[in-house]
Amino acid sequence: MDIKDTARPLDGAGVSAFLHSLPAKPLLLGLGEARHFVGELGELRNEIFRHLVEHEGYRSFAIESDCLKGLVVDDHIATGAGTLDDVMERGFSHNFGTIPANRELVRWMRAYNEEHDEKLRFFGFDGPLEYWAASPRQALTALHTLLDGPLPHTMETLDTLLGPDDRWSNEATVMDPSQSIGQSADARRLRLITDDLVALLDTQTPRLSAKDRERAALYGRTAVGLLRYHHWMADTSPARVTRLSALRDAMMAANLRAVTEHGPALVFTHNLHLQRNKSLMPLGDQLLEWWSAGAITAAHLGDRYAFLASALGTAGDDAPPPDTVEGILSTLPWDHSLIDARRLAETIAKPAPRTSRDFAYFPLDPAHLDTIDGIVFLKQAVRLG
Repeated sequence: MDIKDTARPLDGAGVSAFLHSLPAKPLLLGLGEARHFVGELGELRNEIFRHLVEHEGYRSFAIESDCLKGLVVDDHIATGAGTLDDVMERGFSHNFGTIPANRELVRWMRAYNEEHDEKLRFFGFDGPLEYWAASPRQALTALHTLLDGPLPHTMETLDTLLGPDDRWSNEATVMDPSQSIGQSADARRLRLITDDLVALLDTQTPRLSAKDRERAALYGRTAVGLLRYHHWMADTSPARVTRLSALRDAMMAANLRAVTEHGPALVFTHNLHLQRNKSLMPLGDQLLEWWSAGAITAAHLGDRYAFLASALGTAGDDAPPPDTVEGILSTLPWDHSLIDARRLAETIAKPAPRTSRDFAYFPLDPAHLDTIDGIVFLKQAVRLG
């Protein structure tokens, strides 16, 4: 079989043909990034999402950004609340609000909602964290506000136990667990209080509107997840970084399962968060292992989850050797291609692994091609952030 038999041009017809070739229509379609801040990939993502909305019934978009900040964007595309400049500044984490393709996506989603009765939704699905983490204040106090009294814990109690937010968001805790308050008496009490509030939410579900139920559940998940994460920030055992990495992906997966309650969705994040195989990271003399958000989601959704990994040929001045997967795909006649990854794995014999001079680029692993459904391949990427 020639590799051209495994591929097609990346356009609307190609996307639909790929989706219809899968065992089931995906409830969650993951589009991965091999590298953040690739301008061409963001523009292709927008084209793919527009096609999915207009021809395949997709109504939700999720991105690797703070799930609480994402509410600002969702409100804007629903009602027009806030200016676009303000929404891009306050509605994204990780500097993703500075990306032109993200701005254009938000603008288009808002314009679509102004003209259609069936509305689009926007979700951030990352926790409010990197390897450091935010205070649980926003999630806890918002959950508390949505619940009906008399409540077992007052807002004043929460405020006293939380204290200043900067004692939670101290970035030095990444390297120094002794600076974390995650296992302090206040943090332990907050974990019990959060458990009480989440249990109370379950008892009050019937009195809440659909919007309030959705947001209260998000606040509860986020508060629980952040307090768990802070607990392990204070850990001094060799399992610390593995547990933190696993908890972050588990929080992502829980948010993605909530996104699927609104119908078919496109999720955009790094390939590493969408892969089905186990995540591996060397750290000193350790090899850390955990399951990604995609692997966890796939375990729940089965063949209703599909994963399109992205890959780049020449990125900037970094060209792939011809015997690597990216080098072989660079011989395709199209600038942008959509490849059936499992058929490709059966077609090419033992490609070499690629080593990229760009530390921000994660090449395709030839050993895991058969765990990917498809590859979005850009023969050349010039605009790298």
